[in-house]
Amino acid sequence: MVFSRRLIIPISAVFLLKASSLGTSREAKPDLLLSTMQQELQRAQTSLSKLDPAPYFLSYSVHDQHQQIVTATVGSLASSINIRDRSADVVVRVGNAALDNSHEQGRASAISTGLLSLDDDQQAIARDLWRLTYQEYRNASRTYLNIKTGRQVHAEEEDLSADFSQEKPQDHSNYGDISSISDQPLLEELARKYSGYFRKYPFVYSSAVLITVHADQLRFVSTENTRVAVPSIVIRMAIEAETRATDGMELIRAETFQARSIEHLPAASEILAKVDKMAADLKALRDAPVAEPYAGPALLSGRAAAVFFHEVLGHRLEGRHLRGETEADTFTKKINQAVLPDFLSVTDDPTLRSLNGTDLGGWYEYDEEGMPAKRVDLIKDGVLKDFLMSRMPIKNFDHSNGHGRAEAGRIPTGRQGNLIVSSTRTVKDSELRSKFIEEIKKQGKAYGLYFEDIEGGFTLTRRGVPQAFQVLPILVWRVYADGRPDELVRGVDIVGTPLAALNRIVVTGDKSDIFNGICGAESGFIPVSAVAPPMLFSEIEIQKKSHSLDRPPILPSPFEGADLGESGFSKQ
Repeated sequence: MVFSRRLIIPISAVFLLKASSLGTSREAKPDLLLSTMQQELQRAQTSLSKLDPAPYFLSYSVHDQHQQIVTATVGSLASSINIRDRSADVVVRVGNAALDNSHEQGRASAISTGLLSLDDDQQAIARDLWRLTYQEYRNASRTYLNIKTGRQVHAEEEDLSADFSQEKPQDHSNYGDISSISDQPLLEELARKYSGYFRKYPFVYSSAVLITVHADQLRFVSTENTRVAVPSIVIRMAIEAETRATDGMELIRAETFQARSIEHLPAASEILAKVDKMAADLKALRDAPVAEPYAGPALLSGRAAAVFFHEVLGHRLEGRHLRGETEADTFTKKINQAVLPDFLSVTDDPTLRSLNGTDLGGWYEYDEEGMPAKRVDLIKDGVLKDFLMSRMPIKNFDHSNGHGRAEAGRIPTGRQGNLIVSSTRTVKDSELRSKFIEEIKKQGKAYGLYFEDIEGGFTLTRRGVPQAFQVLPILVWRVYADGRPDELVRGVDIVGTPLAALNRIVVTGDKSDIFNGICGAESGFIPVSAVAPPMLFSEIEIQKKSHSLDRPPILPSPFEGADLGESGFSKQ
């Protein structure tokens, strides 16, 4: 199976980011839900320990959450949802830490999920947990027996690390105030307002504004005496617009805004300026020529470089993809070896709540295995030093560093949080273009490519398929060596192999940019951030993008020729 990911924010789905603005931890208060979880966990441990095979580890995670979701298109409300729910994840590990039911293909057997009673009714909550626990034990025990049998008939694996790491118990209670839910009519008003401005642009065939509010109090308990309670809250606005070129190519632009409250969203003037630029970009892209396959000098904006590093490097430093007979293990044996130019360093720091005044989506206090978030120095001066670890060990890396991440209902794996690239070989951004043109001339090329924005991408990490990546740019410019004006082009994807591409970075700019997005993988969709300066590459390869052959609508838009005011609404 090909393992792929995209850093995108589709309007049709709701993705939830943890806030970066909660106050300091508060003293634990009487918590019936948490105490019931602990009591039922102890009861389950006592009862199940008498069975054969017996569990050696159990944990309960409960997400007590309130969500508001509002969607509007061209000034009209499409949906308005206000949800309160509780979901419980029950993890059961049968066997022992060296070999349990989560081994290799059995990972999905280690977790069961379901809804939990919303009322603080101790008996109802206990019943829900009891039902999920026994269901999960059956799955885990059956899988464990199959895994033990498989060990007898299969050849020895390359990595004989344990299936679960030994960690110190954690006790952390934070009941920050997440009770302040936004006024639903206000969210609806904002969604109508910002989506209505697209009425001014009849060539935008599809557009929407999605506003989500997500407040969550996570509780985690385990048979290792770990008890963690942490809150999160965030407001997120996503704006997406789409048009189509005459040859049928779909053209998309998206912008997102993240804040601790409605009041902390950017000013209306800033948001509307983004809407206008999105429309202008789409109009220009419709008329832009289709780029041809190319390999040569390229300049990536900070935002584009951030996404590039997330896809091309970050996923190959996640512990889950460094173990197993199906994984390519690109960097498994490269510890203390150079994997990047010596002027680049890479860290992942989920403890960093904001950077230069911008909230970082990959911030969290504790991961989904109850481990505290930690900064990890992955690459220092080009030399590989560490990996992103959950509680699944790999050879020579036996412990979690607080990166066991997952969405509800998925078993956690080592994942990125806030991936940050830094450089000691920098020039001012104003000088970077000059060096770019010098590189174009040096290679005898007519032009190089400047990648202004990237929507996401995917990368392949499994054996049996090419170890390649594909990154999806949306704003690309030809920069000519002879001084002609830059030319916008469309219909390209960046392709290549990681080890080659990462070592073609020549120099970077001195100001970093931030990308907040959603990353999807086997442990689900999680919020991430990537930070990087602009980067000059001696060579990047592009290929033509596949696209539909459906032509733009034959009928004119209803907004064509309508007498619309500045707001996009009819003056009549």
